Amino acid sequence: MSSAITRRVAACISACVSAIASPALAQEATPHAGVASASLCADAYVLAVIPGQEVGALSWQADQPVSAAPPWSRALPKAWPDAGRLLVLSPDLTVFAAGEGGRTARLLDRAGLPHLELIWTDDFDGVRANLRALGEAAGYPDRAENAVADIDRRLAALDARRAMRARQPRIVYLSASGGSAGAGTFVDAAITAAGAINVVAEQGATGWTRSDPEFALTLEADIVLTSFLVDGYASTFNRARRHAAYRRLLDHPARIDVPAGLWSCAGPGLMEAAERIADAIDAWEETQ
Repeated sequence: MSSAITRRVAACISACVSAIASPALAQEATPHAGVASASLCADAYVLAVIPGQEVGALSWQADQPVSAAPPWSRALPKAWPDAGRLLVLSPDLTVFAAGEGGRTARLLDRAGLPHLELIWTDDFDGVRANLRALGEAAGYPDRAENAVADIDRRLAALDARRAMRARQPRIVYLSASGGSAGAGTFVDAAITAAGAINVVAEQGATGWTRSDPEFALTLEADIVLTSFLVDGYASTFNRARRHAAYRRLLDHPARIDVPAGLWSCAGPGLMEAAERIADAIDAWEETQ
């Protein structure tokens, strides 16, 4: 039996099962070829490399405030890391974010459905690697290389802007939870690329730090960087919105808020995030 026939049979069986369990789901999730993204992080890579007409499905979060997916893509079928769902969609390639393939990927293997799991990364080198891996897996290596070249060109432009400034400003990042980002995070990579000093990394912190009101009261910065405050998920852990210790940072006169959709993970949007930070640095420098 050919792989194409195997895929059709698997999709038919899954569709029948889904129709029994959930008629609404089976009606909405008609088989759709092309590339499917199973997560918010993978969405950004798929949209950066795959031609629009070849995008078969985006993650269920694509129409949420945390997504930067363009309007045309939000009407596409929705996917998530579930074998039943993906077998019904029967894409030519499924793209998982790091750590999301697991058992679902093994079931896709049995059905003959190709898939790619992105690597976890916190820097631009990893973004380049993921773009190239997707380009090779999907048959669009030239588009991936163009995306990589665009990142390199824009990073070089940020370096040139940094060389023109009198000094490096000091930046503090504050998340909706009240935590921050030390060395080795993609926020730190964006701050560094923009030409600034990450205050939290400077103080020796690595990785993502937890909410600490006392620590927040000691932080001094030229610019405060926030994200996920207005377009993130509502949560009881969003202490930065409620705790008085963070009000000083939130009311900082030189504060920039980066849209959550640009960096749900270290993806292609990390480049624009760095550019927005650089714009904030230039605006701050004009006031000095």
